[in-house]
Amino acid sequence: MIRFVTTNKGKLQEAERILAGIGTDVEMLSMEYPEMQGESLKEVVLFGLNWLRQKVEGDVIIEDSGLFVESLGGFPGVFSSYVFKTLGMDGILKLMESEKTRRAHFESCIGLLVDDEAVTFGGTCEGTISERTRGSKGFGYDPIFVPKGESRTFGEMETDEKNKISHRGDAFRKLAGYLQSR
Repeated sequence: MIRFVTTNKGKLQEAERILAGIGTDVEMLSMEYPEMQGESLKEVVLFGLNWLRQKVEGDVIIEDSGLFVESLGGFPGVFSSYVFKTLGMDGILKLMESEKTRRAHFESCIGLLVDDEAVTFGGTCEGTISERTRGSKGFGYDPIFVPKGESRTFGEMETDEKNKISHRGDAFRKLAGYLQSR
């Protein structure tokens, strides 16, 4: 059993599906922790783990991810959650109205606090930003992100399909490999 500190049930579902494959149950620990605005997702995650070290006993995981849009200079990047809450997907699409280059990528960083040691696992997914929102599955920016090699957005994919190619799926598979090797 591992506890996932998150308030996002979509992230929990993705974690459960991948970690079940190695026989690890995931329990949601619904609490918020401070997310400092750093230079990288890893910096944000390590700060969060350090804070949780003082508040929570036992092994826990946290995850932070960001959408990095090339034509917007990597924006929203580490500020993705805040930008989603304030501008939303429509705001990103508005910023990109005149952009010809629609390349973007998602990054994920998972932090594991185990035996008082902090370990991180990263994942990436290349793709493009769609012209409009498509699909109602997933969460966050999923309805505007088309992963490389696909014609559908993450918002048009089932969780298992998304997990096979997503940034978070990539990071959770790395975490699973680490947990199996312990």
